[in-house]
Amino acid sequence: MGRSKLQKFAAIAECDNVIQEGDELYGNIAGKWHQVQFDNNNPIVLEVGCGRGEYTIGMARLHPEKNFIGTDIKGARIWKGSSMAIEEELNNVAFLRTYIERIEEQFEEHEIDEIWITFPDPRPKDRDIKKRLTSPGFLDKYTKILKPGGIIHLKTDNLGLYEYSLEVLQERKVDDLIYTSDLYSSDLQDHTMGIYTTYEKRYLAEGVPIKYLQFKVR
Repeated sequence: MGRSKLQKFAAIAECDNVIQEGDELYGNIAGKWHQVQFDNNNPIVLEVGCGRGEYTIGMARLHPEKNFIGTDIKGARIWKGSSMAIEEELNNVAFLRTYIERIEEQFEEHEIDEIWITFPDPRPKDRDIKKRLTSPGFLDKYTKILKPGGIIHLKTDNLGLYEYSLEVLQERKVDDLIYTSDLYSSDLQDHTMGIYTTYEKRYLAEGVPIKYLQFKVR
C-alpha cells in the first residue's frame, strides 16, 4: 500500500462527514441520520458504490434542500469526495464506508428516499450474478431501507448489466419503470441532472452510449 493511501485513510478517520467501521456511529446510526449527521429532516438520497463521490457531490450542489450519502468500501476513493465536500462547505453530504452487502445495518427501514447506482462493476461472469448491484438480493435490501414509492436509478455503460437489470425489474413488476439504452439521444436526460462522472466522460468520448433506467419500489 502506497504512502498516499495511508495518508488518505488517516485523513478520512478525522472527517466528520465520513462514517466507517471503528467509529462510534458505525452500526449505531440507523434511524438517526437526520438528527445526528444532518441536523434536519430533509429527504435522504443514497448513492450506492459512489467511488470518488462525483455524483454525490454533483447532486448535493444542485439540491441543497436534500441530504446525500455516498457509500463505498474503498477508503481512498471516499477521501476524494469527502475532501471536496469539506472544501465546498457542503453540509448536506456524508460518506459511509462499508460493504454494500451490509447496507441494512446502517439504515432503518424506510429511512431513505432515493437511491442512485452509478456505473457499478457489471460483474459479467455468471458466477457473480448475485454480486450485481441490481440483482434480486440487493433490490430486496434497497426496498427495505427505501420509503414506499422511493425511486431507484441505474446509470451504466454496460449493455449486459442494463439488459440483465431490465429483465430482473420486469419480473418483479416494479412501478413506473422507464429506461433507455442511449440516454443522450433520449428525452430522459433531465432525470440525470446533467452530472457526468470521469468514467462517463471517457465512455462518451469512446462513443459508448450510456444506459439509464428508473423505477419506484412498492
